[in-house]
Amino acid sequence: MEIDIKEVHSHLKKHGLRPLPHKVAIMKYLLERYNHPTIEMIYNDLLPMIPTLSKTTVYNTLKSFCDKKVVNALYIDEKNARFEAHIHDHAHFRCKKCGVIHDIPLKKTDIPPFRGSKDLHPEETHIYFMGKCSNCLQIDD
Repeated sequence: MEIDIKEVHSHLKKHGLRPLPHKVAIMKYLLERYNHPTIEMIYNDLLPMIPTLSKTTVYNTLKSFCDKKVVNALYIDEKNARFEAHIHDHAHFRCKKCGVIHDIPLKKTDIPPFRGSKDLHPEETHIYFMGKCSNCLQIDD
C-alpha cells in the first residue's frame, strides 16, 4: 500500500517530530509494511534510495519514534528488536521455524485486567504467541 508523502509529513508533525528526509523515509517504510522489520532490514531496504543513510541514523530515528509512541518496538524475536508503525490494539504470533511475525486482532476486552500493586501503573501490554505457521506445518508433514 503506497502512502502519500504529505500524509507522512502530517503524521510526524502531529506527534511533534520534524519531517526530516530520513525520518519521512523510515516512517513511510514502516507505514507501508506489516513485516515487523529489524533495524538491519530497514537499513538494507532504504540504503539504495538514501546512500548517505547509516545504521546509527536508523537506530536513533526508531528510538525517537518509540519515545513519541508513533512506533512500537517488539521484543518477540530473541535476536533483534522488530518495529511497527501500526499501533492499534493487536497481539503478535511468531513462527518459531520461519520467524515470520503475524498481527493477531485483539480487542481491549481480550486483555486480562492488571491485578498488580496500587503502586504500579502499566502503560503497555504486549501479548505474543509462538508456534508454527500453517506454511511451516505443511512443510513438516
